[in-house]
Amino acid sequence: MLKEKQLSYLNGFVALLFFIAFAGAGVYLFTIATPLPIILGAISCVIAFVILTGLTIVQPNQAAVVTFFGKYLGVIRNSGFYMVTPFSTRKKVSLRVRNFNSARLKVNDVNGNPIEIATVVVFSVIDSAKALFEVDEYETFVEIQSETALRHVASKYPYDQLDGSGFSLRGNTEEIAQELTNELQNRLAIAGVKVIESRLTHLAYSTEIASAMLQRQQADAILSAREKIVDGAVTMVQMAIQRLQDESVVELDDERKAAMINNLLVAVVSDRSAQPIINTSSLY
Repeated sequence: MLKEKQLSYLNGFVALLFFIAFAGAGVYLFTIATPLPIILGAISCVIAFVILTGLTIVQPNQAAVVTFFGKYLGVIRNSGFYMVTPFSTRKKVSLRVRNFNSARLKVNDVNGNPIEIATVVVFSVIDSAKALFEVDEYETFVEIQSETALRHVASKYPYDQLDGSGFSLRGNTEEIAQELTNELQNRLAIAGVKVIESRLTHLAYSTEIASAMLQRQQADAILSAREKIVDGAVTMVQMAIQRLQDESVVELDDERKAAMINNLLVAVVSDRSAQPIINTSSLY
């Protein structure tokens, strides 16, 4: 596996001066109409051309990967004007931070429910040699691996957990994003790419089940709320009866206690305001 290594180079402006000198000498010698100056002029022009083939410019946040007839020589990361090995090939690789927005993917969650999910991946190249020589078209590689990792992570968890037990895609976005980032980093390390961050940009049930799942969520929410209401109502009734007995406000036999419990539970649990009925006679 290739690894990025620094290439030795010369200052480009110094090399440019040599190029001008040899090119000027060649032109001057061609003006002398004798065989020896013409030969020397041709040699000077050839040397100037050789120097010219080694000149290269590197922009900020860019790396120039240098190969010489198929052999990897090294990389230049410093921006500027340089001279490298003549007749070598320089491929430029951007080191800037970039975003990749995935398409909306249809995936089945761990429960088999079809969902739509999408992500944005923030990445940059940290090893230009791997990016060019270990994979074919590293940008396409990032796109495909990002979508593959997103599908894998999405299929491991349910869309939602209303009872709060366990992880879910909707309820644990930070943890899901971190796991997605870690998996992407493992997949893209071979391409010399560093994943800075990944976030879910879209998460929803697929259209064919969205209505049914909405009804299910509403039913689960109602059941959960009812459970809390009943638990609270029972506690309130217990406290009320216990206080009445402790303070000896009224003596309650089993039948009266059952009637009071029934009335209190109806008043507390009902989703509508209870209508009081005044009993002016005895319970019996």
